[in-house]
Amino acid sequence: SGGVNPSVEGSTTFTVLSAGTMGDIFSGERGPDKGGCYVYGRSFNPTVRALSAQLAALEDTEAAYATASGMSAITCALLGVCSSGDHIVASNRVYGGTHALLQHFLPAKANITTTFVDITDVQAVKRAIRINTKVVYTEAMSNPTLKIAPLPELAAVAHGEGALLMVDNTFTPCIITPTHFGADVVVHSLTKFISGASDIIAGVVCGSQAFINSLMGLQDGSLMLTGPTMDPHIAAQLALRLPHLGLRMAEHSRRALAMAELLLRMGAQVTYPGLPSHPQHALLMQLSNKGWGLGGVLGIDVGSKEAAHDFMERLQNKHSFGLMAVSLGYFDTLMSASAHSTSSELDPIAMVAGGISTGYVRMSVGLTSSLEQRLVQLEEAVRFISSVGGQAPFRASKTLHGAEGPAYTQLLSWPSMGPDEDSDTLCEGTPEDTLHRDTFVLKVHSEGEQAEGVEKAVDTLFPEAAAKRRRVDGKGNEITYAATLRAPLLATPSALCNVGVSLT
Repeated sequence: SGGVNPSVEGSTTFTVLSAGTMGDIFSGERGPDKGGCYVYGRSFNPTVRALSAQLAALEDTEAAYATASGMSAITCALLGVCSSGDHIVASNRVYGGTHALLQHFLPAKANITTTFVDITDVQAVKRAIRINTKVVYTEAMSNPTLKIAPLPELAAVAHGEGALLMVDNTFTPCIITPTHFGADVVVHSLTKFISGASDIIAGVVCGSQAFINSLMGLQDGSLMLTGPTMDPHIAAQLALRLPHLGLRMAEHSRRALAMAELLLRMGAQVTYPGLPSHPQHALLMQLSNKGWGLGGVLGIDVGSKEAAHDFMERLQNKHSFGLMAVSLGYFDTLMSASAHSTSSELDPIAMVAGGISTGYVRMSVGLTSSLEQRLVQLEEAVRFISSVGGQAPFRASKTLHGAEGPAYTQLLSWPSMGPDEDSDTLCEGTPEDTLHRDTFVLKVHSEGEQAEGVEKAVDTLFPEAAAKRRRVDGKGNEITYAATLRAPLLATPSALCNVGVSLT
């Protein structure tokens, strides 16, 4: 009998029983495929190799090699094909880190240049190819604008000019199998959907056995010599997540489609290739494997940077709808304004060419809570932003008052319509919805000595207000403080809750 999960081989070096075997390994006469011989963890590790075989099966390639990050997989795959003086044709709608690699790093460090084109325009791709072009590079579904690459046509163009088609399939594992449409090499950031928990950084290169072997050459292999080695413990964790990847992708997709349909009905500027109204819907249907959905990421353009920030803050901080964070494929919804985060490496011209606006919010749809609840929250936030844009009249805050003394900590904040929507009191020791804005009036209803105590409390807690306060009722029945604060008022002090306080 034995464990149901594969064991982890953590050794960095491996012994041999015969001295001559070591020489045979280094000469290539023996190895993992030739006698089960291993020598050093940077070349091959049994646990990492087992995961690599699973990933090769996922992408229907002969072989694969798992790496320490998605960017290392992309870099090593490109360096395995291109040498100094070579050229790449790439999509102008790629992840910001990939764009920086192609636009800046490779030309400066390796004399490898790139021409960026609209990858959906096959004729533009063909015109961009030169005599020294070695790779046509694209994402199957582009980050962040979700354009679908016409893989069959791209493969025909690339192969007709003697180049390889390399596809990043990070957004669509299970959904699209690029090799079925002519891709030669497939790369992934395993950090995203394949991991599914935002707790692992990893990547993979999938391709022919000959190509993977070339990356592992002792003298000139890009994977071997740059050393983006995956930890075998990470490999073991990822291997346990692959069996339910398909189920997760189907549910991510189901929820994303429902949200996209809602946004479309509301008249929002939604981008989701799974919608029949999307101009590339038919292409995605042609490329997709049935049963896994049409993608777990959608985009919504709310018009401006300010509106995008308010939209995300309201969803996260008021509704707990998801998290403002980069990356994707997490079990909770992740939201980011692409122009100001994962695509910020692009210069303004490249940003426009890539179709990335300042108000575009990329949303990786999660699996938590009921879909019905999430749809209600999303609809509310869209209606709010539609009514105020990026000019909400109030900001609401969750604050926490310490058990002893006037200590206030702001926990969360979001754009608000004011007191009719969010409470304006703070109950001691518990976070409650409260309001603040730059200019406020604090009215305290009290008498006699109690009024003096209130006045001292306000002096201590809100010195800016104290400096500008004015007493309306000389008998102390009502004291009004009006001030413009440098820092926003977080809450009505609990010390004042029992004497009748209103914040306007």
